[in-house]
Amino acid sequence: PIFLKQIANIHLGPELRRGLVELNGEGEVAGAVVIMRFGENALATIERVRAKLEELKEGLPEGVEIVPVYDRGDLIERAVDNLTEKLIEESIVVAIICLVFLMHARSALVAIISLPIGILIAFLIMSWQGLSANIMSLGGIAIAIGAMIDGAIVMIENAHKHMEKLDEKAGVKARWDAVSAASKEVGPALFFSLLIITVSFLPVFTLQAQEGRLFAPLAFTKTYAMAAAALLAVTLVPVLMGLLIRGKIPSEEDNFINVWLKKIHAPVLGLAVRWRGMTLVVALALLAATAYPVMKTGSEFMPPLDEGDVLYMPTTYPGISITKAKELLQQTDKILKTFPEVHHVFGKVGRAETATDPAPLSMMETTIRLKPKDEWPDPSKTTKELMAEMDDAIKFPGVANAWTYPIKTRIDMLSTGIKTPIGIKVSGEDLNVLEKVAGDIENALKTHPETLSAFADKTAGGYYLDFDIKREEAARYGLTVGDIQDVIQSSIGGMNVSETVEGLERYPINIRYPRELRDNMESLKRVLISTPVGAQIPLSLVTDLKLRRGPPSIKTENATPNAWIYVDIKTSDIGGYVAEAKKIVAEQVNIPAGYSLVWSGQFEYMERANARLKVVVPITLLTIFLLLFFNFKNFLAPVVVMLSIPFALIGGFWLVWLLGYNMSVAVAVGFIALAGVSAEIGVLVMTFIDQSVARLRAERQGQLSSNEIMQAVASGTTQRVRPIAMTATAVIAGLVPIMFGSGTGSDVMQRIAAPMIGGMFTATILSLLVLPVIYGLALQIQEKRRYKKESI
Repeated sequence: PIFLKQIANIHLGPELRRGLVELNGEGEVAGAVVIMRFGENALATIERVRAKLEELKEGLPEGVEIVPVYDRGDLIERAVDNLTEKLIEESIVVAIICLVFLMHARSALVAIISLPIGILIAFLIMSWQGLSANIMSLGGIAIAIGAMIDGAIVMIENAHKHMEKLDEKAGVKARWDAVSAASKEVGPALFFSLLIITVSFLPVFTLQAQEGRLFAPLAFTKTYAMAAAALLAVTLVPVLMGLLIRGKIPSEEDNFINVWLKKIHAPVLGLAVRWRGMTLVVALALLAATAYPVMKTGSEFMPPLDEGDVLYMPTTYPGISITKAKELLQQTDKILKTFPEVHHVFGKVGRAETATDPAPLSMMETTIRLKPKDEWPDPSKTTKELMAEMDDAIKFPGVANAWTYPIKTRIDMLSTGIKTPIGIKVSGEDLNVLEKVAGDIENALKTHPETLSAFADKTAGGYYLDFDIKREEAARYGLTVGDIQDVIQSSIGGMNVSETVEGLERYPINIRYPRELRDNMESLKRVLISTPVGAQIPLSLVTDLKLRRGPPSIKTENATPNAWIYVDIKTSDIGGYVAEAKKIVAEQVNIPAGYSLVWSGQFEYMERANARLKVVVPITLLTIFLLLFFNFKNFLAPVVVMLSIPFALIGGFWLVWLLGYNMSVAVAVGFIALAGVSAEIGVLVMTFIDQSVARLRAERQGQLSSNEIMQAVASGTTQRVRPIAMTATAVIAGLVPIMFGSGTGSDVMQRIAAPMIGGMFTATILSLLVLPVIYGLALQIQEKRRYKKESI
């Protein structure tokens, strides 16, 4: 018998390698990922995986260890701990404000008790809905805490006004009557104010795709918290006031803060009323001046969330061998590991044996786990600064660097396929033309000073060895095309003919020529083919062997071939960069007929979110106006109240610009929340003015003069400056811990808080000074028309 070992070398060999993983620049390792089922709780799953890994360690062979190279649980735990801490800080700050303004511990206790109950209701609904505690869900409650307590504050303050008039020996019935009267006086206005804050978040619910999934938990929890606060303000708070507010109620004049507020507000409002025209001109001038920060503010989709880890995703030219790719990966990993801020580095090049990871060898991914900030040589250094230092340290020819965050990149690539902040997709029929156009765009964008890197797909940049079968020559030897292809497949490419079973494992049996007989063009030409008559002829007699360039992979969108350009930028102003980049491309790149460009990546998300908000925000403002109309039962007061929203935009835009923030979905959410709380200030001012004018009209029993109306307006505003100041201070102070926070998730939450803090500041001041003037003038005109009609 003839055995295989007599005519062939039989040995164990590797499968065709499409990728590899490496740790710390020290060499190859085996890697694995854990994929969570859709809808599961991430932290709970991670904790169970950690426990299982600890169990597995006991049974590992000597010298083998399991090293977790990336664990999302650390980020989740840091974010939840940070937001929990901020919630506690906000609650304490709001409680202190109540004590300072009211100077009555029992009264402050009413507001303090209502706050955790409202938060608890929100958590109960979250649990019922299946929302987990994360950055966004906890953030929704965090930005609502100041506004949640507004209803209780105003209710308690109004009860103080009524109870100050009671004798110390007044009975229980008199006290409950005072509480009832105070609640009825401001209850409806408060309920509608809190309802307006709740409804104002409607645009957030309409956001789509990534931004919708990101902010939906925040919108839900803020809505639940505000709805609970509105309900408690008209149910529980009046009962608690009757039970807890007893004894001597300190007069408003006994509190130096209230006295100081009145002393400042009364003369300033008097000047505003006296110089009405100048007041309106100044207000318009402030609105006009806001155009400056609006024009100077950049734009981005979302502020980058510092995940505490870094993802390095360089791209090189196609055609790179697995050996060279391994060398390049190991070199970059070794350099990154030398940074003192780095804990470990895990690099991957190419793909695993799975259809879920179709990455070529030209694409590398290196996950860089960072040490805690307190272990850094310079804890004040930001992750962005560290990325810049790493970028300076890694400068390899033919390698385009891209620096981002692990979770963010996964989401971006799932959504658009673009791994950098900006991507350009060129569509057309001819791959060679696509490569040329993409290369021209790459070179043009590299001239932009804010471009960190630009890399275009090499759509025709792959290397191929083609066997062109000469059909006539093959026919002379009695060979078919299939005969020749079988030899090429088995001898050169390798063919699996069977498999061997080794216990539970199965391995393919592959037939192939030895490497020395197929590693160059001349050897390939000498590969023998058997003819039907038994003759052996070289492959070169029936084929032409040619080296050609072709597509390493083909991307298509909408059934049209694509070439993509990946652009990483130094600035965070994505909108401003794209506007300038479009001009550069238009001037320097010739786009042939039948070819088109689409700007993708985060810019695509930003454009989609802006388009949706342009439609939904006006609808929301109309809804707020209708709610105000149902509350005031006239058109005049709602129109004046709506003016508080542009007043709020003044401070919001200036503070966002001064802090160097870009307009983003997070900042837009802050402005949406601001619209509700600023309208609440306007409602309170209008309510107190209406009450003052109604009392004066009841006394006069006739037409009020212009001076009397203005006096009533000034009196109603100045005498009730305390609840308005308390409301605004509670909202602003409740957001201060977020603004000065530095933990995980602070980047996003600060963008939401900034427009609310700045906007509440200007909304409060202008609502206390300008709204009374506008409303007073409107009431004068209304009064004259009313009595003119009656006289007719």
